[in-house]
This record gives sequence, structure tokens and C-alpha cells, in this order.
Amino acid sequence: MNAVLFDLGKVLLDWSPRYYYRRFFASDAAMDAFLAEALPPAWVAEMDAGKPAEVAIAERQRLFPQHAALIARWSQGWHSMLRGPIAESVAILAELRASGMRLYALSNFSTETWPLALARFDFLSWFEDIVVSGEHGVVKPDPRIFEIAIRRFRVDPPRTLFIDDLAGNVAAANASGLHALHFTGAPRLRVDLEELGLL
Repeated sequence: MNAVLFDLGKVLLDWSPRYYYRRFFASDAAMDAFLAEALPPAWVAEMDAGKPAEVAIAERQRLFPQHAALIARWSQGWHSMLRGPIAESVAILAELRASGMRLYALSNFSTETWPLALARFDFLSWFEDIVVSGEHGVVKPDPRIFEIAIRRFRVDPPRTLFIDDLAGNVAAANASGLHALHFTGAPRLRVDLEELGLL
């Protein structure tokens, strides 16, 4: 392996709509039901694929008028959804960087929120390059975004490790020829990287 390609959300960045919306509900169960119905991951993926938040929010409000006020809070609450770095994962990233490993990132991210994250977290500048889904109009696990990343980064897929928290993205990366790992936590990632001889 001579390059490592990281997903960002829930691997290096601790992000969840639950961090913001919990304050508006009497219980976790009520909040989770709201998020599953009104603001599911597939809806977030539409913005990650390039749909403007204003349009996505308006569409969802029409579908769920009873939740219109809460849906409208999405953009203003996004900062609270992004809690911060996952410290143990960033420490691993720092070790890989110190070893001279080529580092890249491939993330499903809206072009509207990406600049906010980029300005907030210095470690994002450690990557040689980053492919953001919103800039290309395609999201993981679509094989096209892996093809875009492989071409842009000029990496050799069998010698490139890809790390992602979603099993579907890992499977798609493997199908694209990358060596992919399913991220389940920093301790397990450290063990996997040690077994690969990268740490």
C-alpha cells in the first residue's frame, strides 16, 4: 500500500443530525422517528449530490408540512450537527502523515457545507487532494465517484487503501479495485493498519 483514501463523516468527523435535533424532542425515540421520516439519509444524499439546501428543504416541507418549522432549521443547525473531530482517528491520520504516506479523502459532502468544515478543521489540509461529492453531482456508493477519485489522485487501486464507515461504500470501493476497510472505530482501524504494515 502506498496511498490511503479516507472517508470523512463518522470516520474523521463526528457528524449526526441527532446532535442538533435532540433538543426539540421529549425522547430519543421521538427524535429518531422524525429524522427517519422527514430527514432520512437519502434526503441528505440529495444535497451531497449537489441539490441546493434551500430547494431540498422546501421539497421536504411540502411533503411533511406538519414538520415544516423543524425542517427549516436544518441549515442553521448544521454547525451543531458537526460536533468535531474524532480524535483517535485523527491521531492515526497524523501517524500516517508522519510516515510519509500519500493521503487523500473521498467524501459525500454538500458544496454549501464543505467550505465550513474545511475552514474549521486544520487537519483537512493534510490531504494531498479531496474529492467532494457535491462538486461532481454523484455520491458514494456510485462507482463513478470512485473512478473520479482514482483518476484525479493518480493512484494504483490495488495499492490504495480506502476507509469508510458504510458497508455499501466499502463494497463499491472493492468493486472498483481499491483495497477497502470497513471503519467500525479507531481501535479496530489501528489494528487493521498494523496488520497491513502501515502503522
